[in-house]
Amino acid sequence: MTEDQIRHYKNRLAKFIPEESVSYCCHLWQKFPFHLKITRPRKSKLGDYRYDPGKRQHYISVNLDLNPYAFLVTYLHEVAHLVAFQKYGRKAAPHGQEWKAVFSHLLEPVIRRQMVPADVLDALARYMKNPKASSCSDANLTLVLGKYDPVPKKYLDDIPSGEVFQFQDRIFRKGNLRRTRYVCAEVKSGKQYLISKHAEIKSGEDQPRRRTMS
Repeated sequence: MTEDQIRHYKNRLAKFIPEESVSYCCHLWQKFPFHLKITRPRKSKLGDYRYDPGKRQHYISVNLDLNPYAFLVTYLHEVAHLVAFQKYGRKAAPHGQEWKAVFSHLLEPVIRRQMVPADVLDALARYMKNPKASSCSDANLTLVLGKYDPVPKKYLDDIPSGEVFQFQDRIFRKGNLRRTRYVCAEVKSGKQYLISKHAEIKSGEDQPRRRTMS
């Protein structure tokens, strides 16, 4: 890689991740070369990794709407897939022990060099003990990272019982708490569902209002 390529990559990354982590993330790109694609927001995933055996190329994509700390965690999550694939091949499960070990190893410098705020450091330190398939699967990490979104997320636990909310394009009414989930009734069908108290939702006040004729 030329100096111009490295400089260009650093400048590109600097738009999406904390300044303190740019050199480290660029170092990983140099050590484990891959094509990085910054994509439009996707509901189903924050990022992904794939290998093209025909071209012998590695590809990583990350959603462009993530805040800097969520982008960093997602970037390292996908690089961990690449490293695990190179080290163990297809015998390694996508989010098995091999991947967990690699991901924890990649997160360690972020924590040691304090590349993120104290609350994110604490959440990452806990998360490293047993990384999940997605950072969204770790409620504590999700809540901490969400604090840094330009528009703060709203979670089911934030609204009062009895309030109507939208979740996964369906309308529900919040009920009582059962351990870590709320019993919620779908307004249209009346069926009851258990929904995580940390589920990201849109409350009634977030819904667009109908325009009226004056």
